[in-house]
Amino acid sequence: MDAVQIEEAEIETSSKIIRIALAGNPNSGKTTLFNALTGSHHRVGNYPGVTVEKREGYRNYKGYGFLITDLPGIYSLTAYSIDEMIARDFILEEKPDLILDVLDSTNLERNLYLCLQFQELGLPLVAAMNMTDEAKSKGIQIDTDLLSQSLGIPMVKTIGPKGVGISDLLDTVIAVVEKRNTLKKYPSYGGEIDPLIDSLAEILAGDPHFAPPPRWFAAKLLEKDPAAWERAAKHRDKTELLAKVQEKVAWIEKHFGKKAEIILSDQRYGYIHGAVKEAVRKEPLSKHTLSEKTDKILLNRVLGLPIFLFVLWGVFKLTFTLGEYPMLWLESLFAGLTGVLESLIPPGIIRSLVVDGIVGGVGGVFSFVPLIIILFFCISFLEDTGYISRAAFISDRFLHLFGLHGQSFMPMILGFGCSVPAIMAARTLKSKRDRLITIFIIPFMSCGAKLPVYVLLAAAFFPRNAGNMVMLMYIIGVALALLASLTISKTVLKGKSTPFVMELPPYRLPTLRGVLWHVWEKIWHYIKKAGTVILLSSLLIWFITTFPAPPPADSVQVAETGQISAPLTQQRQEEPDLLSYSFAGRIGRVLEPVVRPLGFDWKIGVATITGFAAKEVIVSTLGVLYKVGAEETEESESLREAIRQDSNFSPLTALSLMLFILIMPPCFAALATVKAETGWKWLGLMIGFSLALAWIASFIVYQTGSLILALL
Repeated sequence: MDAVQIEEAEIETSSKIIRIALAGNPNSGKTTLFNALTGSHHRVGNYPGVTVEKREGYRNYKGYGFLITDLPGIYSLTAYSIDEMIARDFILEEKPDLILDVLDSTNLERNLYLCLQFQELGLPLVAAMNMTDEAKSKGIQIDTDLLSQSLGIPMVKTIGPKGVGISDLLDTVIAVVEKRNTLKKYPSYGGEIDPLIDSLAEILAGDPHFAPPPRWFAAKLLEKDPAAWERAAKHRDKTELLAKVQEKVAWIEKHFGKKAEIILSDQRYGYIHGAVKEAVRKEPLSKHTLSEKTDKILLNRVLGLPIFLFVLWGVFKLTFTLGEYPMLWLESLFAGLTGVLESLIPPGIIRSLVVDGIVGGVGGVFSFVPLIIILFFCISFLEDTGYISRAAFISDRFLHLFGLHGQSFMPMILGFGCSVPAIMAARTLKSKRDRLITIFIIPFMSCGAKLPVYVLLAAAFFPRNAGNMVMLMYIIGVALALLASLTISKTVLKGKSTPFVMELPPYRLPTLRGVLWHVWEKIWHYIKKAGTVILLSSLLIWFITTFPAPPPADSVQVAETGQISAPLTQQRQEEPDLLSYSFAGRIGRVLEPVVRPLGFDWKIGVATITGFAAKEVIVSTLGVLYKVGAEETEESESLREAIRQDSNFSPLTALSLMLFILIMPPCFAALATVKAETGWKWLGLMIGFSLALAWIASFIVYQTGSLILALL
């Protein structure tokens, strides 16, 4: 039983279970506070019916069991984006015991807008006044008690990264749920609009089967929220209700001379401004903050983009340089393990299964874990400092040249880690056109699963410039993504990108615990994949490379032990071997005419096909393929050395293969996510486009390179 299951069991025996919806604006420190509340006791899944990540955490405190659901970061409950719809639907349908809204203390008025919408729902509410240390450093003094009394919302000061205020926060949650804290009221829209909302709320409350909170829903109807109007049609007195709404909307717009939704938003902000003005004091600072000084350099119109590209180059250079040594150690470890297993297991099918199928396949993938750790550490560090948000701001104008939205930058960056969450992240884009273009180009970003393949080939054939070759693949991927976006935006999805507005969080010094938590989460996903998808794929590959055994007349000379008595390279020179006769060999021979113009033999063709399961499987496939036929007493050489000695492999072939793997369709998990987000039409278009482009690009590179080499 893992930590999460133990925690669940403990919660079930608690005297009281409190279900909490953790909400807040993006960049409010919500995820950091979630980690401080739950520690390592959390699990990740999906919301029902969608592919958006759902994170749940568990905590026991003073006899209470807390089940905390981390909702997507949103600015409002008006359902413009997918994340907003998910957050709103979760709260309305799941009805948590309490909403814990995380506020950025340095930007209270903007954050309180969402908080007041939660208050209108009528559910128990507590606000975590987060990042109070940053507010203090900016000269912002907050009278939390006064603000809490003014708005009728219990508030607690917290500092998420340091765990400050967590106990007070949980005590307040308990008090509110147990109704010991009776501080509660609704926001006011002024003496002219409040009566209109109350009258509509009275009609809504007349239908006992109509679920949404009456006052909140009445305000949504006056704001002309499309989802609210659609839902109002299910009310028992829908005719009277909608007629009254239209009448009151018309009165508001005639009386104030503006659209009703603007008036309600202005009134809400006015209510917030009045409360903040009383409770918050800002001392003038005589000098620019560190964030402002740093932004003058990093956000410079001329220097900003080159600095960002240099940072990316540094990340990949550091990844390869530092990761080379532990990668070699792991290769030696698995080579030693292979030798031990060969000495313990008698020759035959079982030894072949364990040594060639399991260790040879999965071991090759595990050797690249150090590189993945370093890459994710660097990306998580940059993200936690606030630099990634600025990189999105820097690239906005540049991305618009290719028909992309500035907000597409974040999913593209996430694509360097894994395409699945990157595709999910595209849901934050409000325009369907922008979402589709972003999802279409994400597979061109080199995910962490492609990195082991790049490193294997680069280290084998370009040892002096391996880091630069890997960086080149990432650059080519970005360039192809931009060109694909430009093509789509000028043909299939014509139109203009919506304006890009985002908040730039202040620079923060990341905590080691926070960065390591992000790294562990991603690495654990990688390891689980190695233990499931890659293991099963390796076993399947071992099976199709081992069976059927050739008849004696067609096979090589076999010793009494049943093992081939000559190395694989020698067998190729003499006569057909076991591998050629196997299922894999037969499949490869069928594929060979298609991939031969790219410089691939049938074995490379088989390896690329297995890459649809997961790109790391290409490494494990090559590991299995190049270990078949090794002498039983011979220590297995590293995979890099094996492919380097293969006469069918060359630096040009390796470059062609790297390019093909970069462009080919993503893994099955990513394809399933694309289908869920866009439908079969776009999935089919993506697969066809990627395969055609991968073949054409590799063909041009290999044939052009071969021609140049022939002329030299």
